[in-house]
Amino acid sequence: MGIAGAIVTYILLWWGVFFVVLPWGVRGRWESDDDGVSGAEPGAPAEANIKRKMLITSGIAAGLWVIVVAVIMSGLISFRE
Repeated sequence: MGIAGAIVTYILLWWGVFFVVLPWGVRGRWESDDDGVSGAEPGAPAEANIKRKMLITSGIAAGLWVIVVAVIMSGLISFRE
C-alpha cells in the first residue's frame, strides 16, 4: 500500500466513523429546557458539539486505520489477485 492508498483509506474510514458518531448525545430543541432561538426547528439539535465529535472520530478512525493497514500489509488480504 502506497502513501496515497493509506491516505484515501483513512479519509474513507474517517467519514464512515463520523456519520456513526454524529448522532451520539444529540438532544433536540424540544427536549431541552432552553429553546435558545425563537422560530427554530424543534428537531434541530440544541448543541451539536461538532468539534468534540470530530476529535472522537479522528481517534476511532486512526485505530481502525492501523488495523486495516496492518491486515493489508501482512498479506492476509491481497488485492493483487
